[in-house]
Amino acid sequence: MEKINKLAIIGGTHGNEFTGIYLVKKFEKFPDLISRTNFETKTLLANPEALKLVRRYVDTDLNRCFQVKDLENNTKTNYEESRAKFINQMLGPKGNPKFDLILDLHTTTANMGLTIVLANNHPFNLKMAAYLSLVEPNVKVYSWINPGVENSFINSICERGFGIEVGPIAQGVIQADLFQKTEKLVQTSLDFVEYFNEGKLHHINGDIVVYQHLKVVDYPKTEEGEITAMIHPKLEGKDYQKLSPGEPMFLTFDGKTIYYEEENPVWPVFINEAAYYEKGIAMCLTKQESITV
Repeated sequence: MEKINKLAIIGGTHGNEFTGIYLVKKFEKFPDLISRTNFETKTLLANPEALKLVRRYVDTDLNRCFQVKDLENNTKTNYEESRAKFINQMLGPKGNPKFDLILDLHTTTANMGLTIVLANNHPFNLKMAAYLSLVEPNVKVYSWINPGVENSFINSICERGFGIEVGPIAQGVIQADLFQKTEKLVQTSLDFVEYFNEGKLHHINGDIVVYQHLKVVDYPKTEEGEITAMIHPKLEGKDYQKLSPGEPMFLTFDGKTIYYEEENPVWPVFINEAAYYEKGIAMCLTKQESITV
């Protein structure tokens, strides 16, 4: 695989996810922290107007604006759509990018711990994920890939790179321990790239556990779209834990339990993510796989 020459660290794709925002600000103030010997690193605050408002976005979710058809659509001109085109010109264009790798920093209200979110299963990304899991055993790898559907995340501009999700943490809040854990994960990622460019990582082989995206599940609702149930207390906060058929999934407002009724067990993630209520997502269901890298 070709060496990494230019790497981008992005924070603030969502304006109320402060960990990535203030990490980028820190790196801009102390650039030596992200300086390495054999590649160039650039930082970017992706959504400054949303940051001013302390909101996820101004008009639409920036992290859903990076499909080629949308980037090339001249009628899509709201703030985030225009910002996506600007970022695509800066880092891309998608499919032929100026940058070789993108790290996009996020936080979540769900109990996701330290999570790497893959937009594709490029061998470099899997090897990097394996290295990070080796250095930090608490790292989970979530492959949010829908076969046949182009990924719309900002880090999909490049084949190499991924999102980093850290939680649980409230929106618009900085929490010291998660800030430090995210910074350490970024530093370890940069070390990996440096070692990779030097040809020192041939020993990173073996199996890695990946949580492969299956589908999203919405909250139970009325025909008018009103939510009628909550995440069941026995499932709340149980991201990456197995949910078997017959186990509680939701609790209605009048106290009735709704059970998981499909045939096979799943591993839910992004359980009760605050930003996903508007998207009709109560959780994402995954299957646990072992992939050889």
